[in-house]
Amino acid sequence: MNGAVLTAADRRWLRAAIDLSRRCPPSATAFSVGAVVVAADGAVLAEGYSRRDDPHDHAEEAALRDLAPDDPRLAAATVYSSLEPCSARASRPRPCSCLILDTVLPRVVFAWREPSLFVDCDGAERLRAAGRTVVEAPEFAHLVREVNAHLLS
Repeated sequence: MNGAVLTAADRRWLRAAIDLSRRCPPSATAFSVGAVVVAADGAVLAEGYSRRDDPHDHAEEAALRDLAPDDPRLAAATVYSSLEPCSARASRPRPCSCLILDTVLPRVVFAWREPSLFVDCDGAERLRAAGRTVVEAPEFAHLVREVNAHLLS
């Protein structure tokens, strides 16, 4: 967890993000990822999953696209993602860590660090370096690996 506290609500929302990842159309060239943006009061502001609207969509990208950038609730909201927000992409120029940094979202919780299967990822480090709180919850990583087992065998 890297010194950050994982709450009961974090666990619940991280499971919701993992459940969303199960909706992803399968791909041999991309992970199946789910993301939920949750306000401080527990209201779901947006949800996304990989390939939701377009074959190149990432989960965080799809969720962030559904947010009004001037929504005042974003300043205290959390992004829950089953996989570490990417820092490099083969399909689009802006990785998810940069898309998050384009917002005022202060906190990111994720389950599994992105393995270097497709790109080398340092999204968590980029977010932390920019002053965002990043909570890694590796106790949920096995669930994300299960969803992506087709890529790992």
